[in-house]
Amino acid sequence: MRILFHHRIASRDGQAVHIEEMIAALRRQGHETILVGPASFGATKFGGSNRLVDLIKRIIPGAVYESLEIAYNIKAFIRLSAAMRRHRPDVIYERFSLFLFAGLWMRRLSGVPLLLEVNAPLYQERARNDGLRLHRLGRWAQTVLWNRVDHVLPVTGVLAGMVADTGVAAARMTVIPNGIDPDRFSAVPDPAAAKQALGLTSQMGPSRMVIGFTGFIRGWNAVHRLIDFVALHHARFDLHILVVGDGPARESLQDHARARGVADRLTIAGIVARDDVARYIAAFDIAVLPGLTPYSSPLKLFEYLQLGRAIVAPDTENIREILTDGQDALLFDADQDGSLEQTLLRLCADAGLRARLGEAARQTITTKSLTWNRNAERVAAIAQAAIAQAGRARSAHRPATAAPANAASKPTL
Repeated sequence: MRILFHHRIASRDGQAVHIEEMIAALRRQGHETILVGPASFGATKFGGSNRLVDLIKRIIPGAVYESLEIAYNIKAFIRLSAAMRRHRPDVIYERFSLFLFAGLWMRRLSGVPLLLEVNAPLYQERARNDGLRLHRLGRWAQTVLWNRVDHVLPVTGVLAGMVADTGVAAARMTVIPNGIDPDRFSAVPDPAAAKQALGLTSQMGPSRMVIGFTGFIRGWNAVHRLIDFVALHHARFDLHILVVGDGPARESLQDHARARGVADRLTIAGIVARDDVARYIAAFDIAVLPGLTPYSSPLKLFEYLQLGRAIVAPDTENIREILTDGQDALLFDADQDGSLEQTLLRLCADAGLRARLGEAARQTITTKSLTWNRNAERVAAIAQAAIAQAGRARSAHRPATAAPANAASKPTL
């Protein structure tokens, strides 16, 4: 099968990881997969973004920037048209972006089925976080895009519910969460060696207990609560926080650690190359998701699972789609003061529980087939069904062949 993978992503972050892992998995299964998107995508260093786009977004009014997003469809459609002529794909797979209509136009023009991967309700997300100006247009765009493609692929059941609220039938949706490539994490050091390599050992040896977090550091991650926890309990458990990532809250996090007198117990590794992430996570005794959006499928969660870490996460619906409290993780009540801290305290005091949860976490990847390869198999099956349906639709609209003009008429009975 020949697949055009269409997107509008310029930054190299978690979005890029999803794109690259899915394409790699599809190719491993023998599907010819062609990436179609901004040229800057491949040239941007991991963790970086398009500086020109960032500058334009900062200096022009929001409504003007959103108008430019809509105008971008002309360029995207030209690029997509060229790829269609050159590669003649069987199906288009697109990552949902608000105001990106080029794939939908191409579907209407060519009849090639369009699958839409949805990672977030971007209208609501941008209205809340970015100050979206063209509200009515944004809401309309999201509804149209979700409803007029052949199949929608939300990453969580929570998100599927939001898609369904716009009128998309359940038969046209399949939840496909993020995943992991086990081979990428096949050669990682044991926790003691990982701590040694990162200089996270105490004077008494590699007994220091590391509480870890990976990802973009922003306020809603609530990583500052980990600092408060360490400040209260580090003498009892010899605790250290390892943050793998960067973001706008980095400086405030460091300031908070200094104010609480535990600056020497906080390490912020910054942006780490994808192939190096595993050796950092291997140093975690406890892997934490202190806060997250209620519809997301966090990439870090699958890394924690694959590496067999003892996981602490919020007891939210999207997390319960993957984790089971007390079996492969401990879940805390995000709305209850002190719940995160009590859950951490329980794990810090029980090495056997940490080991049991970590082993079960690794098994969850296998039992629930949470791999990119399995995701690609499901996408391919959905694509084949959409291609078959499109073929039947074309046949139904094809005019019947008329009988020859000189054919003898048959008598009717």
